[in-house]
Amino acid sequence: MKRRDIQKLLKEAEAEEGDLIEIRKGNEIYKGILMPHHSFSSEDVIIIKLENGYNIGIKIDDECEIHLIKKRKEKEKRKKKISFNKKKPIVSLIGTGGTIASYVDYLTGAVHPATSAEELALSVPEIFDICNVKAKILFQTFSENITPEHWKAMAKEVAEELNKDAEGVIISHGTDTLAYTSAALSFMLKNLSGAVVLVGSQRSSDRPSSDSFHNLLGAARVAISDIGEVVVVMHSNISPPLCTIHRGTKVRKMHSSRRDAFQTINENPIGFVDKGLKIIGKYRKKTDGMTEADVSIDSNVSLVYHHPALTPDDFMSIVEGKNGVVIAGTGLGHVNEKLIPCIEELTSRGIPVVMTTQCLWGRVNLNVYSTGRKLKKAGVISGGDMLPETALVKLMWALGHDDAIAIMKKNIAGEMTERSVYNAYQKNYIP
Repeated sequence: MKRRDIQKLLKEAEAEEGDLIEIRKGNEIYKGILMPHHSFSSEDVIIIKLENGYNIGIKIDDECEIHLIKKRKEKEKRKKKISFNKKKPIVSLIGTGGTIASYVDYLTGAVHPATSAEELALSVPEIFDICNVKAKILFQTFSENITPEHWKAMAKEVAEELNKDAEGVIISHGTDTLAYTSAALSFMLKNLSGAVVLVGSQRSSDRPSSDSFHNLLGAARVAISDIGEVVVVMHSNISPPLCTIHRGTKVRKMHSSRRDAFQTINENPIGFVDKGLKIIGKYRKKTDGMTEADVSIDSNVSLVYHHPALTPDDFMSIVEGKNGVVIAGTGLGHVNEKLIPCIEELTSRGIPVVMTTQCLWGRVNLNVYSTGRKLKKAGVISGGDMLPETALVKLMWALGHDDAIAIMKKNIAGEMTERSVYNAYQKNYIP
């Protein structure tokens, strides 16, 4: 059925967006709030919000009947005025995209991004019991479209806010590349005078199972703490309200959709947050100085995932023209021995080659087997227990400075640990 015909059916039923309607299709009856049509829906589909809070799309044909059950309440949308409390700390909320700082329109049930503290109050008013909020939309970008240029903009904005009056900064971010951004900001930001908390939501705020509410509240509590690091705050379990405080260089998204998708890898997390903070790990405390944004990077690097079919020609075609290479090797950090001459050629030209492990858990050790020793002799830098993506971001940042090779061997922002934590492998300790 064409869209104009559907509009005619709705008009005949005197149904508008936000009205409670009933759709009869064969022997099935669907009842819910009429939602706005969007570009991702087929022309012959009507979207309604069911009583359980979930949206469904119903394909409309000539046999369907639409009946109005109840008109929406025509109230004037009130803007909640947020008073400034001098006794509460100021937290800057920087929006970059994602659904974490969105709110649900009470008339239609549609989700909109919050662009001000007032709109944020419509979503999570409890945040203002914790702090004063300054909200700013830096950009609205799907996380898969985030680039190193976005990292630079975020780092500069964070430094500016902390050097003004912010006690801490919250960055709302899509979850897919959130860990890349947290690693980048961990290297770019120096002398932090407050916590920088990246937070996302695995599920949209219009869903009953959304994790946005507790994630954002947890982020606010961490933002006003004495932590002076870049961290990620997300659900600890599949159920609320506990959230985990992950170090920005040790966190990874480990599930595509679960609310507890984010895990700290190769060490225990900094701690947990609910109504208060429970710290279980070491962390850097905030300073009294000025925060600096060191955004000099060279993004002309490559991450190569080793596999049995990778040939020397394939490898060289991937890394040709690159200023640095990170390899996700097998086990303790191995590749096929046929690749070693290629690697030696790169290092002889002064191009850093960093070895990580695609196992994720554990660390690289180039001293155990002959292949590792040959790689070490060829000039490969051990990435220790760094995650491949963290090593990639670190190498970008290191290449923007003098002596990148020396930088890659140092622990800059907690990305490398001297010892592996035994129980960290057990899906993170949760109190």
